[in-house]
Amino acid sequence: MSKELAKGITRKGDGYAGKTWNILGQVYFPKAVCDSTFAFETNSEPGQFVPVHIHPTQEEFILVQEGELDLKLDGEWVKAKAGDLVRMPRGIPHGYFNKSDKPTKALFWVSPAGMLEELFNKLDNLADPAEVVKVSAQHEVNFLPPEAND
Repeated sequence: MSKELAKGITRKGDGYAGKTWNILGQVYFPKAVCDSTFAFETNSEPGQFVPVHIHPTQEEFILVQEGELDLKLDGEWVKAKAGDLVRMPRGIPHGYFNKSDKPTKALFWVSPAGMLEELFNKLDNLADPAEVVKVSAQHEVNFLPPEAND
């Protein structure tokens, strides 16, 4: 089924069509969803993170809007601050971590969208990290072993 981009505005603090997801304690707000792209906002509290993983069929970008993120990008630690754009080509291992003492807001987008909206719908309020890893792998997001986060 083809999904076209709907025109309009997704307001600050809202998710597209009023939707939000809670994935292991982090709140995600979808901003735009269509076949060619999947965009969402995150609000990461200090200590929150997404472990190192790979999107084998998608490019991903992060525009840090407030605060800063530490990223493990292809095995190297880098820091992105407000206004910075992070580019993550398909197949490159990456994870993001809020190691600061302040919240971080960022806009993410992935192209093409693939199965990410379906994945986020399935991960919403799922509490078991092992199940998150399993379900993610079924949707073309492959988490690396925990030592990849060191």
